[in-house]
Amino acid sequence: MGQSWPMTPPLILGSTSRYRRDLLQRLRLSFDVVSPNVDETPLAGEAPAALALRLALAKAQAVAALHPQAVVIGSDQVADLDGSPIGKPGTHARATEQLQRMRGREVVFQTAVAVVRADTGYARALLAPVRVRFRDLSDAEIERYLRLEEPYDCAGSAKSETLGIALLAAIESDDPTALVGLPLIRTCALLRDAGLDPLAAAA
Repeated sequence: MGQSWPMTPPLILGSTSRYRRDLLQRLRLSFDVVSPNVDETPLAGEAPAALALRLALAKAQAVAALHPQAVVIGSDQVADLDGSPIGKPGTHARATEQLQRMRGREVVFQTAVAVVRADTGYARALLAPVRVRFRDLSDAEIERYLRLEEPYDCAGSAKSETLGIALLAAIESDDPTALVGLPLIRTCALLRDAGLDPLAAAA
């Protein structure tokens, strides 16, 4: 008889973000996508890093409760300007305000990823902070960028993987995909810890 390999548990991305879906696809893993339906309202006085970690874990736990045999990934990102959270703008006016506040400043994008496996009780979250320094942008540059990109579903209004890179002076990170929304180095570490080795499971 040939060698018997352990069955790979199903993998679920607890997020409807197209950015996170595209990033996870880089690992060549088979996965489903399930909306976590989690209230993302910050708690009173909650620091951006704590908010990102709490929401990433809450998203993974919400989906894992419905799919206990699966390995579930949850993630969240909060832009941190001097300790104040900056979320997704949603509108052109709010995006303009965000970028005006951040120009010439350093912003820490607190990106958290969590992996939960309900059948084994595994639940862990990691933070991947990214330090970003914005150029001293003019109002005209901000307006042109927003009209071209419409990044209203991105924390801090800066879509660095496309034209938003032109807004920036520097990026500092030890997990290069964290700024886009899913830190793949930490994701792989958590998946291995939960019993799903990406290298073994990749197709």
